Amino acid sequence: MSNELAIEIHEMTLLLPSYELYEIGSQIRRSSKSVKSNIVEGFGRRKYKADFIKFLMYALASNDETADHLETLFLTKSLKDEILFNALKEKNMLLGKKLNKFFSAVQKKHNVL
Repeated sequence: MSNELAIEIHEMTLLLPSYELYEIGSQIRRSSKSVKSNIVEGFGRRKYKADFIKFLMYALASNDETADHLETLFLTKSLKDEILFNALKEKNMLLGKKLNKFFSAVQKKHNVL
């Protein structure tokens, strides 16, 4: 799901006005791709419980950052398509819920508070 959202965010940024393409457009592309990358890196370090949890926390933070950039783009009218905004926002929120559940499960399994 994080990969799908990163691709959709990337495609959305290509529709932004040129003055946003390299500013917040670049930031939202990086934060959305960071979610996926941090999940992968954390999973790669799953033998080291603290690292696994740390990278899942980074993924959660990047997902929150993506939500903030998305909202800013919509509120500043750089992203004018309300249907696209709502679809991306919903996917971002669902991904956040899934990440939180996964994070909690990993913490519980590894007895980390």
